[in-house]
Amino acid sequence: MKATTGLLAALLLSIVSAAQAAPAPYLVIDHSTEILMDQATALSIWKEHRMPEKFGKLYPTSKWGFASQVEGGFDDAKTCIITARAMMLPRSGKALLFKPAQTATTFGTLPGATADQCRALAKTKLSEAIASVRDSLVPR
Repeated sequence: MKATTGLLAALLLSIVSAAQAAPAPYLVIDHSTEILMDQATALSIWKEHRMPEKFGKLYPTSKWGFASQVEGGFDDAKTCIITARAMMLPRSGKALLFKPAQTATTFGTLPGATADQCRALAKTKLSEAIASVRDSLVPR
C-alpha cells in the first residue's frame, strides 16, 4: 500500500512539474544584412517581445514560427535608410514555409548617421515590427 501511494505521489508530482514547464520556444530565423543586424541581436529582440501565454494556445509552436529581416544602409547623402520586417510563418517540420500569416514592415531614415546610429535605428525598427505582429495576433 505504501509503495502504491509513493508511486502515485511521484507520478502526480511529475505531471504537475511537466505542466508548469516552460512552453517550447518558437522557431525564429533572421535573414538580415549583417552590417545592420546579426543573428544574436535579432534573436535577443525577439526574446524581449515574449508572446503571451494564450498566444501559444492559439498558435502552437509546432505549427508556427517567425522570421525577421532588416535591410538598408547609407545613400550618397549619408542618410541611413532602414527597412525591417517581421513575419509569422507556418511551420513544416523543422522548416518555415514562406506563406506569411501576418507581416509587419517598418521604415526609418536618419540623416547624417554614423554606423552605430544606423544599427541602433535598425534595432528600433525591428522591435516595432515584431511588436506590431504580436499585437495584431493576440486577441484583447
